[in-house]
Amino acid sequence: MTSLSDLVEVVIGVDTHVDTHTAAIIDAGTGGVLGQVQVAATPAGYAELVEFVDTHLRGEDEADIETDPCAATGGRAWAIEGTRSHGAGLTRHLQARGELVIEIDRPQRAKRRRGAKSDPIDAVRAAREALTREHLATPRSGGNRHALAILLSTRDSLVTEAGRAARQVFHLIITAPEPLRAKFAGKKLPAMITTAARLRTRPGQDIETTTTITILRDLARRAQDLTTQATQYKKQIHHIVTSMRADLLDQPGIGPIVAARILCAWSHPGRIHSEAAFAMLAGVAPIPATSGRTTNRHRLNRHGDRQLNRALHVIVLTRLRHDPHTRAYAQRRTTQGRTHREITRCLKRYIARDIYRQLEHHNPTNTP
Repeated sequence: MTSLSDLVEVVIGVDTHVDTHTAAIIDAGTGGVLGQVQVAATPAGYAELVEFVDTHLRGEDEADIETDPCAATGGRAWAIEGTRSHGAGLTRHLQARGELVIEIDRPQRAKRRRGAKSDPIDAVRAAREALTREHLATPRSGGNRHALAILLSTRDSLVTEAGRAARQVFHLIITAPEPLRAKFAGKKLPAMITTAARLRTRPGQDIETTTTITILRDLARRAQDLTTQATQYKKQIHHIVTSMRADLLDQPGIGPIVAARILCAWSHPGRIHSEAAFAMLAGVAPIPATSGRTTNRHRLNRHGDRQLNRALHVIVLTRLRHDPHTRAYAQRRTTQGRTHREITRCLKRYIARDIYRQLEHHNPTNTP
């Protein structure tokens, strides 16, 4: 792709935090620092930051900027850390103005330890990193995608807490007094939760039994309430997924939760430039590990969006159980000497390619 330095004259790197944002204006040609400022993380602060950049560029050379052939971007780009966290407000403000916004990852801790660390330094680093990148990452979209992300995150926490409460019920039953423990004999965990939620204390019971019944009832009801809330959020997720990309749900192994994770990672058409990049984002693109006489070796990719990787893993497991085409593929690869883990990795890669093509081209296809 065309270098960012060929598209813009300056890059504004922004190091975002909860209360303040620190920005640095970097010359796209030389990489030199032209100006720095710190503003509050509020709408007034965002406006102040834009005004600072506008004033600085007019002061540098207003005529050149106005006649620049890339005037559609205002001759500048914004490289922002945390566009969907601390920098979400600034990102929305800039996108509403039609500014070119580039998403920059947080610096790795190992790299931070080997050098100086401050907000101005991080702002300069963000801008210079954007200038050196071969492919530029645009921020993920808001609207339905962001609503899905919120619902998924909240539902995941509810499911986790419900599971923790249910396990506490199970362990309390194991150590409960024998007359109380007998009420749960032979029951599975869901039935235990239902029984525990209906427990009542009675006069004459000792303090150990009374306390155990009270805690069991509270924990069981908490698990039920959390599960009910998680189910309601799942229905909302299903509704949003259907309104966005109902065709995903037609694919075997893809339900509303898996589809939502895929849509949250993908975001919108054009954000991910190729199916190979989508596979790398999902952590299913093998990493070459050849050296010297050792050739044709690859390492397992443990990077990328792990939630997307998790979604692909669920699809693979479901298809291996229920999809005859996938089962036939696995059988053929097994006869060729491939292990179950290797087959799973191959299937993840194939499914990532298929889903990317479907998302980008709005044309459902069948996974080979």
